[in-house]
Amino acid sequence: MLRLADWIYEAGIGEVRAALVEDGRIVEAHIELPGLRAGTVAEARLTSILISGRRGVATLRDGTEILVEPLFQVTEGAAIRVEIVREAIPEVGALKRAKGRITDLEPVDGPDLASRIGAHRTNPPYGADLLEESGWTECLEEARRGIVAFPGGKLRFAFTPAMTLIDVDGDILPYELALAGAAAAAKGIRRFNITGNIGIDLPTVAGKGERQAIAAAVDAQLPQPFERTAVNGFGFLQIIRPRVRTSLCDTLFHDPVGAGARALLRTAQRSSIIGKSEIVAAPQVIATISCQSDWVEQLSQTLGGTVSLRERPELGIYEGSIHRIG
Repeated sequence: MLRLADWIYEAGIGEVRAALVEDGRIVEAHIELPGLRAGTVAEARLTSILISGRRGVATLRDGTEILVEPLFQVTEGAAIRVEIVREAIPEVGALKRAKGRITDLEPVDGPDLASRIGAHRTNPPYGADLLEESGWTECLEEARRGIVAFPGGKLRFAFTPAMTLIDVDGDILPYELALAGAAAAAKGIRRFNITGNIGIDLPTVAGKGERQAIAAAVDAQLPQPFERTAVNGFGFLQIIRPRVRTSLCDTLFHDPVGAGARALLRTAQRSSIIGKSEIVAAPQVIATISCQSDWVEQLSQTLGGTVSLRERPELGIYEGSIHRIG
């Protein structure tokens, strides 16, 4: 039985996962992929200056390029140490480079997801599935589709390079819809770990006191740190949360094939299959798994037998399956 508030952590194939569960429901969900983490301090070389004295590009020893600012009195080609303050974040048609600042700290790896959440319960690949019991698949489906229902209405999330927009729609009275929608939007922002510039488009409410109550509903559901505006006369409220890492929506929206492949491997890990088995999935999912030989090896070790892969073109990204052979 889960306690009132519990972090559940799972080390999966190709990703690690964690969810904060309160009263049996996920209130925060995180997926961490391998890569350069915020808080990492690494040796680098300043390879180009974009704006003199302000911004440049540093290259780490493995070839990764980092946007660096400010530059102070650093010349092009200089050896520096960089602290990562924002991880690389996928956007529509592009990847926003990781951002760092020059430091004299000693090199160190940034904290991983398990370290950041602190005390937690581990969800092993056998026995009761604590994540699934709390609604893991449903949470990921909401984040992937960008649609969240709440009593009286629904939220629609739209992701642009400049801002995440949340539209509140429903068929109840405008003030009731705005109040419920603001609270639901704040819960969704926390649940999917959405950060950066966020706009919530609410039904227009004329009264100042009512608009203040709507803003207070956001404050009650969204933990600090964040800044926000008041609800304006057109029903728009803007929120800014520090953007350090990729949100759950970023991970699922910008690489749906990779997300589908890792979700299928999670299903395979938690299957009751023992011994030789076969994964059947869409061609692009099979191709993604095939490119990661260690993924198949890890799954084989879990199941205690070899794992083969077979394409079925008629399947969708999330429609794969695994079955025993022999």
